[in-house]
Amino acid sequence: MTKVLVTGFNPFNHEKINPAIEAVKSLPDEIAGCEIIKLQLPTSYQKSEKKLQAAVEREEPDFVLNVGQAGGRACLTPELVAINYDDCPVADNDGEKREGQAIDPEGPAAYFTQLPVKKMVKAIKAAGIPAEVSTTAGCFVCNHVMYYAQSLRKEHPGMQAGFIHIPFLPEQVVKRPNQPSMALETIVTGLTAAIAAFLSDGD
Repeated sequence: MTKVLVTGFNPFNHEKINPAIEAVKSLPDEIAGCEIIKLQLPTSYQKSEKKLQAAVEREEPDFVLNVGQAGGRACLTPELVAINYDDCPVADNDGEKREGQAIDPEGPAAYFTQLPVKKMVKAIKAAGIPAEVSTTAGCFVCNHVMYYAQSLRKEHPGMQAGFIHIPFLPEQVVKRPNQPSMALETIVTGLTAAIAAFLSDGD
């Protein structure tokens, strides 16, 4: 059976909830006849690498989809590219801040996803949920993990990997006036549609 490893981050930056792991936990165990393996990643530059690598080596998935929160975005945004750059004023959950440093000094400047992001957007929209392709995954742990997942393909060349950002949940924006949000059920429906899209053949 085809395996899809889907990851979501734990809460960070004093938040009590992270929609990424909440959505991942709510996904069905099987989509389009394929096994969905769910994994929580720590919002940590170093620990996220170790946990993701261990899961890939253990499960040998055909696909990896990392899910992350993008506060301020109003729709689901599959990411096209990850860059070799960490730079964020927010500390990770280990208290580490990175300012303008390469993820891998010997690695390429960027990696493009193997996932069909335009097809995923089309499928999400067909489910009645707003979506668009994003060309920036940021410079925090989300981009870091997307980049690192691509680097794992050196040892797992048959694996396809990608990332999708999701909005805040409604309860996260109660004290954030004018910030967009999306219900958890809607996010889960959109993620399910996106996964089914990259698992299916054709357009």
